[in-house]
Amino acid sequence: MIVSGIIIALISIAFLLAVVVSIIGAISLHGSSQLIRRRVPDAPSDPAQYGLTYEEVVFPSRDGLTLRGWFILAPEARGTVVFCHGHAGSMDPDVRYVPALHERGYNVLMFDFRGHGRSEGQHVSMGYYERQDLLGAVDYLQSRGIDRVGVLGFSMGGAVAMATASHSEAIRAVVSDGGFARLSDAITAGVRERGLPGYLAPLAGHLIIWLTGLRLGCPLSEADPIHWVDKIAPRALFIIQGALDPFVTVEEAGELYTAAGEPKEIWVVPEAGHRQADRCHPEEYRHRVLAFFDQWLAR
Repeated sequence: MIVSGIIIALISIAFLLAVVVSIIGAISLHGSSQLIRRRVPDAPSDPAQYGLTYEEVVFPSRDGLTLRGWFILAPEARGTVVFCHGHAGSMDPDVRYVPALHERGYNVLMFDFRGHGRSEGQHVSMGYYERQDLLGAVDYLQSRGIDRVGVLGFSMGGAVAMATASHSEAIRAVVSDGGFARLSDAITAGVRERGLPGYLAPLAGHLIIWLTGLRLGCPLSEADPIHWVDKIAPRALFIIQGALDPFVTVEEAGELYTAAGEPKEIWVVPEAGHRQADRCHPEEYRHRVLAFFDQWLAR
């Protein structure tokens, strides 16, 4: 009887483990599919809504995809800033940041990453291939005689900016607003945010990264900013982080800051969530970002 009870218990445990593994596997496969799918654009906008004249531009990524965006020229420009939008949606909502930079004398190049908005591509890699998009944007500006650029990146765009800056001498200053240090941590936080118990979320997060890399044919973690942020110097880095961000922790932002070389600065906003620093303190956000580019980018 004792032996039979042990066998039944072992079978029950094995069955339970199989169920848990199946559930995590299904969640991971679904998460991977959601992560890489082409995104639905945000509500359409354009710089004309802010009274700004702009050019619709088309240029290739470094690996040959067609990217589309807007180029807003400033009279007697003192510098050029490239915007890198976040995951999902499109570049449209970020146009609200353009007027402040335009008034300060900066050209602004906005574009949709691959798999987003108006640009080509059916898959999103959360940074690995998007580095080719940002490098394509820099190539485009260099073809117009602009050899010094700043980058203002939001969330995924901030991560792309930090991971790409060391690959182009033209990038002279980087602002990362809510950029993650490691994609696996951001995905794990997203899975946890959607209700998966905390002790299972890391396993699901790593499985999602592994499955996604397998499907896209690339090691996603190779593009994690924590591997590249120390190579940005002597170019300047400014990290903006909300203390209430559910996807990127203050500790992760601090890890990026510690790893980075000089010059660098960090601004942690206690009451801000993910990408909410500008909404909590719009004037201070504007002042800090402009002052950073004035110091490290403007001629």
